[in-house]
Order: sequence, then structure tokens, then C-alpha cells
Amino acid sequence: MLTLKTFKKFALVHDPFTGDVAKPEDVYLTDDTRFVAEYLLQAAKVGGMVALTGESGSGKTTLRRYAIDRMIADSEKVRIITPRCVDKTRLTTGTICDAIIADCSTETPKRTLEAKARQVERILTNSSRSGYNHVLMIEEAHDLSVQTLKYLKRFWEMEDGFKKLLSIVLIGQVELKAKLDEGKNWEAREVIRRMEILEIEPLGTGADIAAYLDIKFERLGKDRKAVINDSGCEALAAKLRRQTRNGVVYSVAYPLLINNWTRWAMNQAAELGAKIVDADVVNAL
Repeated sequence: MLTLKTFKKFALVHDPFTGDVAKPEDVYLTDDTRFVAEYLLQAAKVGGMVALTGESGSGKTTLRRYAIDRMIADSEKVRIITPRCVDKTRLTTGTICDAIIADCSTETPKRTLEAKARQVERILTNSSRSGYNHVLMIEEAHDLSVQTLKYLKRFWEMEDGFKKLLSIVLIGQVELKAKLDEGKNWEAREVIRRMEILEIEPLGTGADIAAYLDIKFERLGKDRKAVINDSGCEALAAKLRRQTRNGVVYSVAYPLLINNWTRWAMNQAAELGAKIVDADVVNAL
């Protein structure tokens, strides 16, 4: 976290990385993440199945919120279904049915799974004929059991004529990609073969990090260059590169890590009495 000394030095009254996304304009989009957001929107309209994967802190939840906000802004008649089960390892077909019934109607779920399934199909069909699309969004989907993953296809197969009644969006950490590997989970191949997998890439360059930080500081009416200059952003990009044993260099510059390293660098600048965060301040960390 930023120290009081840092707040005073940079004339800030609010942490630029706390509560930093309150409207669509606050979301930093690369060509990659813009494509991901658009893909999610189209999947919701046409009844697709998509898995969005990424490292912890890569911005998966932010993209989900952005896509939902776009649907609302575009006046799309979409009902978002989000199972509230905290422990996704315990999410079952029955609890998914309960979530659909709760989010798409005022009805009380039936007692047996057979009755619930019929109730779900009737509710979604009536809602679809009223012009609504439906999206089942499951976060922390990397915790789903293979059995639940397998039966998602049954939900996706519900149709009214040629129209799909339900789109499915899974959001999870990189372990989800491994779980969607047919070679590892052959029994879930029916859903795996139909699931499109999108992965959030890190920011690779200092220029990317600078553009990301521009948005964060603009929200506070602050010029980013008055806090961290371009050389500081390049140094952050270097700090957030790793190398494999085979010598392959890759970036881990995801939003959460960029936020944390920028905070540490700002605190360091305050302690050192440096005017701004530059490459020397970052390299001193």
C-alpha cells in the first residue's frame, strides 16, 4: 500500500489502484483484451461456449464486468446467470438449475432434478420468446469438478427451434485451461471439443505499461509522467520479465503485479527523496 509520505509527495488523496474501475472508460484495453471482450459479447448473443483463462490478477473479472456493462449499454436483452456457490468444487447440475430459476424467474425450484430440468427449460423458453438471451457465467471455474464440466453440455444443448437458450462463459485461472485438455479429461470431451478457450496475455512493453498507468492517474486528475516517467515504465517491464530454463523470456506484467510494483516504486521514491519514479528508483527495488 502507499505510505502517507508517498501520498503527500505526489499530492494524492486516493490510491490510484483502489476502486480504480468504476465505468467502462476506466478499463485499459489492448487489442487482445478488446477482442476478448467482443468475443464474450458475441458468444452471449449466439449461444456459444467460451472459457476465459488467465493468471491471478490478469483482469478476468474486470473484462467480465466490462462485457456485461457493454450488453446493458447496447440495450441487449440479456439475463446473466451467476451461481453464488462460494465453493465451486461443490457446484452441481442441481445448483446450476437453482441459479437459472432464481435469476430468470420468481419461481421456487422444484424438488427433484428431473422436475428442475423441465422447469429450467420452460423458463428459458418463455424468456427467450420474450426476446431475452441468457448467459451462464461461472467464475473460479478452474475449481469445477470434471463431472459438472461434463454436464454443462446438457445445459448448452437446450434449444427453442434453431435458437440456443443458454450461452456458457467459464472464467478461471490457468488451471482451467489444463482441465479443458481432452488428453487429461477424456470423459468431458463432449464439452471440451465445443468450448472456445481465450487467454488473457500480459502487457509486454514499457509503452504498454505507460498507457495502462496513464488511465489510472488520469482518473485522479494527475499526469502519469509527473509520478513515473517512461524510463520508469520500461524498468517496470524489465522487472516483470522472467526466463525459463531454456532461455525463453516471457512477461508477467499483469495489472495486479503492475499495480503492486508501481506502489512499491512510488514508496521508494518518497523514501529516497527522488523527484519522480524513474529507472534508477525502480532498479533500486
